[in-house]
Amino acid sequence: MSALVLALFAGAVVGLALGALGGGGSVLAVPALIYLLGFTPAAATTASLIIVTSTSASSLYSHATSGNVRWKTGALFAAAGILPAVAAAALSARLPGQLLTAAFAAVAVLAALRMLKSPTHENEVRPVSPVRAAGAGAGLGAVTGFLGVGGGFLAVPALVGVLGLRMRVAVGTSLLVITVNSLAALTVRTGSAAPVDWAVVAPFTGAAILAAWDGKRLAAAIKGPTLQRIFAVVLLCVAAFMLTDAVH
Repeated sequence: MSALVLALFAGAVVGLALGALGGGGSVLAVPALIYLLGFTPAAATTASLIIVTSTSASSLYSHATSGNVRWKTGALFAAAGILPAVAAAALSARLPGQLLTAAFAAVAVLAALRMLKSPTHENEVRPVSPVRAAGAGAGLGAVTGFLGVGGGFLAVPALVGVLGLRMRVAVGTSLLVITVNSLAALTVRTGSAAPVDWAVVAPFTGAAILAAWDGKRLAAAIKGPTLQRIFAVVLLCVAAFMLTDAVH
């Protein structure tokens, strides 16, 4: 199968994840770029940030028009993570790839277990504490920079479990957080990153952007707790695969 077809297929899956779940883009894009398209881990990390930043920004507009973005909470959450993301991205460049892969898998498992343990009902809304939002945002930013991912697979559980947002609002708000954090991490990585293979990255990104709009419609048709369970199962599967690869 040609690289173009694989890029289009993988991009569609990543876009559906971002549009429907508000996360999972990088956690799916990085393995796809490495294992399907032959990228090195370093090149895959940079490429995935380009793909996820572009797709998240496009999907954010779609969710915003439906009123599913909590702008003040998302901005505070994202702003608190910028400096930690930059610092962690610089640190991660000095560590071995196997260690980062294992850490990536472990964090994904923890996020998935939290989503399975604490499903949020559509009518459950709690007041958002600025202090908790800033603290959670800083922690997410550090993990985003360290692991080289957009952070949506952690942002959604944090927005749901820590800040008490409804699932659909958490999905939309997480896209704002992903866009900001991905741009911050990408800024650090572009200076020392390998050249981007645009022949693969461009069609991958285009397919992801188009599929994200279908993902948003899918999210509107599925109940919040069901979305959480789908998200958790996807995370567990990807984490198991990457952890197995890291220890071999």
